[in-house]
Amino acid sequence: MVNLPITKIALRERSEVLIALTVQNWMSFRDSVHFSMIASRDLRHGERVPRVRKYPLRILPIAVIYGGNASGKTNFFRALHFARNLVVEGTKPDSLLPGVQPFLLDDKSANEPSRFIFEILSQECMYEFDFTVNRESVLAEKLIEIRSSSEKTLYDRRAGKPHFHSSLAREPFLEFAFRGTRDNQLFLTNAISQKVDTFRPVFDWFRDLEMVAPDARFGPVERFWDEDDPLHQKMNELLPLLDTGINRLGSERIAPELLRFPAQLQAQLEQNIKEGEAARIVGATDDILVLRRDTGQLVADKLVAYHSQSNGTETQFDIAQESDGSKRVIHLLPAFLELADTDSKKVYVIDEFERSLHPLLTRTLLSLHLNQCSHESRAQLLLTTHDAQLMDQRIWRKDEIWMAERDPLGISRLFSVSEYRDDRAHPDIRKNYLEGRMDGIPNILLEDW
Repeated sequence: MVNLPITKIALRERSEVLIALTVQNWMSFRDSVHFSMIASRDLRHGERVPRVRKYPLRILPIAVIYGGNASGKTNFFRALHFARNLVVEGTKPDSLLPGVQPFLLDDKSANEPSRFIFEILSQECMYEFDFTVNRESVLAEKLIEIRSSSEKTLYDRRAGKPHFHSSLAREPFLEFAFRGTRDNQLFLTNAISQKVDTFRPVFDWFRDLEMVAPDARFGPVERFWDEDDPLHQKMNELLPLLDTGINRLGSERIAPELLRFPAQLQAQLEQNIKEGEAARIVGATDDILVLRRDTGQLVADKLVAYHSQSNGTETQFDIAQESDGSKRVIHLLPAFLELADTDSKKVYVIDEFERSLHPLLTRTLLSLHLNQCSHESRAQLLLTTHDAQLMDQRIWRKDEIWMAERDPLGISRLFSVSEYRDDRAHPDIRKNYLEGRMDGIPNILLEDW
């Protein structure tokens, strides 16, 4: 086993919803693009749209982005991922900001900063978090608390200086925390690291944001074989119903003498895993191990799947022996089970949702989320996909469907189907999309070749 990524397992608090995101000069998004989860006046599926009565707002519980290859769908996902990592992971001293990627197809934009504006709901309070960065530093940063009838700028970082709201004047440690904020670091990140909890709801929102890449080995696997864990029970109830061939998931204890890791990884494990903690390791073959420290010694369990034999007994399979589709289900199902929890307030973003999944299976997973959505729910799901079979108004509202397209200059833009107006268009959204009436499809020129 070599080059094994290690992920520390930790319990997360719950987040709340994304209201809107504006991105400018980020990868293929040269010009400012605005993505909104605020519901339109469309009455379709209105019973499932959450309401925030304090403001008041109606926030969509789901959104999907369609588009051709290289249209900007994944770049939108990467914008969220970059912002999350910059807030939560921060930066190292004297380093460049990791992952800053301005639009590179014109000289002016390549040397301009990138800007991100998030509007979020956290602990039933709205915030706008606005920051501008280049590869070397954070150029501007602002946090606004949005009230029902007014706005309150908690801090505004400009020209290397902080401007705090008068209500925060009695918190002198804020000035101290700002003086310790490096040029290449968000003040929000440093304030939390300095145990300033004034802005914690915003930090926690980013920390709890769940990003699922197409190749992600996602899921709290250490819970899959704990028979007392509700997730274990729900996973094993659903897996046989999803035509994966898997009866249930379980674990196999790996003998200590068989645990042979590269010396550097072994040292990392010995140092980082404390008593009562665990770490997840994913091998190149997709085998998944969870390591714990038990009475001072490292022990490991491997995730396995059980299949039925014709004689009524079960056979054990390593996860690496499962099909790509079955592995994708194992990685995604915990997310949909959490979304289906009526108390969930998590935000999940899944890139290339349909990867390795049958269209009927994708519909089934979506229904796990949508069937629990109501005026009071908070869980939220954002997807990118190529699956035109899902483009069905029996599933979606028009304002929940977005298109990404790239023009001849390589500039991406986003627009909602609810913005599309054409009286000649067929009422079938999928037909309009595939016939090119709404853009967002590949511009394939092989017929002219």
